[in-house]
Amino acid sequence: MTFSVAGKTAIVTGAANGVGLAIARRFVDAGANVMFADMDEARLKDEIGKSDADASTARAFAGDLREKLTQANLLSATIDAFDRVDILVNGSRQVMFSDPLDRDDDSVDTLLQQNLLANLRLSQLVAKRMIAQAEESGEEEGTVGAIVNLSSVAGQRTRPDLLAYSVSCAALDQLTRSLAVALAPHRIRVNAIAFGSVMSASLRQALRDDSDLRDAITTATPLGRIAPPGEVADAAQFLASDSAGFITGEILRVDGGRSILDAVVASAH
Repeated sequence: MTFSVAGKTAIVTGAANGVGLAIARRFVDAGANVMFADMDEARLKDEIGKSDADASTARAFAGDLREKLTQANLLSATIDAFDRVDILVNGSRQVMFSDPLDRDDDSVDTLLQQNLLANLRLSQLVAKRMIAQAEESGEEEGTVGAIVNLSSVAGQRTRPDLLAYSVSCAALDQLTRSLAVALAPHRIRVNAIAFGSVMSASLRQALRDDSDLRDAITTATPLGRIAPPGEVADAAQFLASDSAGFITGEILRVDGGRSILDAVVASAH
């Protein structure tokens, strides 16, 4: 299997850094047209400038994707550039730490807006375009489009100071399943990737600041290592490709086994 996305058009949000950037670059390298979308305009353009891709296959769109108008403009820019959209990767997400007993803390509201509702609204918008494309072309068989949500093992495994993030990820997992059922009659597949510790700029800095953090992460991960972003990009390419044509509603865990390991501080015996 080649997991081909060649010739397809993808929108990847959160594409200025980390996993989102790795996925967007992977798709370009695999022959897809890609709209790199993010709030960080300067970094977005800088990262595209580092790519070997030319303007015919990679474009940048900057804006706050929590806003419906911005989402509409993103879709319009993609259609203007590439004529269609076949893949959506909802990679724009935020992590916040908070006190779960602080009633004035608004992190749950913030993360539900960012990690859940923004993804829902963009998925709805893009799905309608995918359906219209299929109707216009008379396509009667095969996948019309693929949506991939980026989630986290925090949706299944949590800790007190990650309450808001864990709730938003669990909600995103359920959104994935619900949209998969709703869009299946239209031949649009919806899946998610729940990943564990993946090397990013923020994690790299955290490792510098806390000498014990790497050991804590690897101890909690059966495979005993931190993954590079490219390993999540591998999973995203598979789920977006026709090789995953009979897979929908799945939460694919790319976590080195963390979600199946009980966190035990000391032996019970």
